[in-house]
Amino acid sequence: MLLDSNEAKISALRIISRCNELAKITCEDIGITRLYLSKEHLIVNKLVGQWMKESGMSVWQDAVGNICGRYNAKFICSPAVILGSHLDTVKNAGRYDGILGVLSGIEIVYWLNKKNIRLELAIEVIGFGDEEGARFGITLLGSRGITGTWKNKWLSYTDNQGISIEQAMIKFGLNIKNIYQASRDKKDIAAYVELHIEQGPCLEQENLPIGVVTNIHGARRFKCSFIGESGHAGTVPMKYRKDALFAFAEWMKYVEYTTIKKNSQLVATVGMISCNPGSTNVIPGIVNFSLDIRGPQDIMLESLSSLLLKQGKVIANNRHLIFEYKEYYRTSEVICDSILRNILCTSIQKIQGKSILLPSGAGHDAIAISERWPVAMLFIRNYRGISHNPEESVDINDIALSLQAYSDGICNIIKKKAEY
Repeated sequence: MLLDSNEAKISALRIISRCNELAKITCEDIGITRLYLSKEHLIVNKLVGQWMKESGMSVWQDAVGNICGRYNAKFICSPAVILGSHLDTVKNAGRYDGILGVLSGIEIVYWLNKKNIRLELAIEVIGFGDEEGARFGITLLGSRGITGTWKNKWLSYTDNQGISIEQAMIKFGLNIKNIYQASRDKKDIAAYVELHIEQGPCLEQENLPIGVVTNIHGARRFKCSFIGESGHAGTVPMKYRKDALFAFAEWMKYVEYTTIKKNSQLVATVGMISCNPGSTNVIPGIVNFSLDIRGPQDIMLESLSSLLLKQGKVIANNRHLIFEYKEYYRTSEVICDSILRNILCTSIQKIQGKSILLPSGAGHDAIAISERWPVAMLFIRNYRGISHNPEESVDINDIALSLQAYSDGICNIIKKKAEY
């Protein structure tokens, strides 16, 4: 059972229009930046909640700021299949990452409600409040609320303005004593299925609009520092300097070379750098930076992390500096459920004649959800694979085709799950 091509095209047009409308809700004058527990987050929740209601769902905002909608099954107390993604963004983001998955879920429900169809299981659509971790440095806060794995220590974490998560939650209108009310019973959820733009070029290279995700790579993140000594840029001879930035530059070359050499599936990124004191005529005394390592297996991640961090110490010792690091985030590889994956593959084959399997190197809410429930993901082609960038672009015809495959896949997943 799937949307016909005309219905899918109308839904795709509505999704594009809504993506454009949400893109206007940003805390920056240029680009799209929408952070967890910000006033922009609250505005988006209200607007998306309104669209959920219009599609036929009962709607609520949960205790950690996720916006949730439920379309009941034939029997009101039936478990649900969750559709969704996130509504927060990185800084200077595109307009489809996360958002497309939430709006697609709403369209599936709109189509069912319009035809007065009730399935064997309920459908819930969730717009998660924090997947990116762009404000507080902790990712998946929204989906961690659903799984009941929220940690109280996170309440003291602060953003760049020194505002803690606890303070931000109170200002947002949430009660920190109610956080665990967002947690869902395991028996109430049957599966989680997420539609997402591919944040890479594989579908475009294969000239295919839709693919199925096999697994989500694991990740390690570190806060690191080279600590040297500041000094006058004109009076300290080069051989006597303890220049933290030169040490960092030497280490960066090693990171690139070693990561490429070790395994083609591994990636390492330094995305944040601060150099102190940051003056033209002063030798850099401290360089603080991030290190993000991703790959398909824990053993590979541990091996690369060890090599890179060990070399940081070697370079620091050779230059009479100090190298410090602290791991603050880690996830293991997630394998998508094989039964759900096969159902999605069959649905995609109906639409585009063949199906392609793809890994995901990006993080997703499915990482947290997979700890309690089976998960599956669909990827939709994204221009040049560009993401976390204003140049994100998705073709309207691809959206229409993905909605057809998505609707068929969800109906078949619900039918299969209802048999258990």
